[in-house]
Amino acid sequence: MARKQASQGTPATAALAAAGVPFVAHAYSHDPAAGSYGLEAAEMLGIGPARVFKTLMVDVDGRLAVGVVPVSGNLDLKAIAAALGGKKAAMADPATAERRTGYVLGGISPLGQRQSSPTVLDVSALALGTILVSGGRRGLDIELDPAELIRLTGALTAPIGTAGH
Repeated sequence: MARKQASQGTPATAALAAAGVPFVAHAYSHDPAAGSYGLEAAEMLGIGPARVFKTLMVDVDGRLAVGVVPVSGNLDLKAIAAALGGKKAAMADPATAERRTGYVLGGISPLGQRQSSPTVLDVSALALGTILVSGGRRGLDIELDPAELIRLTGALTAPIGTAGH
């Protein structure tokens, strides 16, 4: 772990580097007053919000799981429960999400989590050449091929996102 001193090094970037997955790190100045971490990232990076994905931890029938959906919309709790073979899903407690992943809210990455959880990526990602997900801290997003994200996280794909307003 000699690369820990790298200014943008996080468990997420370390996981990508260890797997030999090509990615582009996009850093930006995070504004603590921003209302939406994901929409802030899209705006600051000048990238359409349909390509920037947020990572959300949910509780599906008492089991923690991860949903990855475009920041332009929301997570459909019934759809993620169904995708994981469950009956009911609710957003996980924020403190539980932070403990489980090792990341702070607004910086939770689907990659390099302290303890991995079943992951579902919204099917819209499959139509895109690259997507952006949190790089493991506020103000850092990682651009990568969605197929690589699926491979590294063992993610399922399903229509779990809802269109935003």
